[in-house]
Amino acid sequence: MDKASIESKWDRIYESSDCSAVAGVLLDNNFLLPEKGVALDLASGLGANALFLAEKGLDTHAWDISSVALKKLKQNAKKNNLKVSVKQTQIEPNSLPKNTFDVIVLSRFLDRSLCNAIMDSLKLGGVLFYQTYVKEKLGSSGPKNPEFLLARNELLLLFSPLTVLVYRENSLVGDLDYGERNEAFFIGQKC
Repeated sequence: MDKASIESKWDRIYESSDCSAVAGVLLDNNFLLPEKGVALDLASGLGANALFLAEKGLDTHAWDISSVALKKLKQNAKKNNLKVSVKQTQIEPNSLPKNTFDVIVLSRFLDRSLCNAIMDSLKLGGVLFYQTYVKEKLGSSGPKNPEFLLARNELLLLFSPLTVLVYRENSLVGDLDYGERNEAFFIGQKC
């Protein structure tokens, strides 16, 4: 799919949506955030993660392909007296600058070709918060295309150069009435 088609698809999705939630991996582990620094909410959508990072006092950037989502994010940031720099872009490996971010957050977005660029974009000591859908899941939430679903333990492999701080993937083990079953959670630090 070309850039215009992808942008149009996501603009249509965000036209009818006004809210999003902070990623669980970030919300539950926000004590791992630095007190100051530069943060990137990559593939930010409506920017709940970006707003949360800005509330925590980080110099926050949000990148997404959807102009509609970014416009809504800017309005929410202004309404809440928060500063978030937005950039409309198709996210590709060469669009990520090296050694720039203290924190990068990705939620429900998977493009394996970006992994090395994401790690390179972290400063030494920088932390990556990543949460996205897995193949072994309950129900039909998330994408249907297996290209956008993680194999078991795949985030650990994709980001193996990082030091693992947190990893959780409950899969289909144990009492299926409890725990997050549809997504993997990863936090890694560039050492």
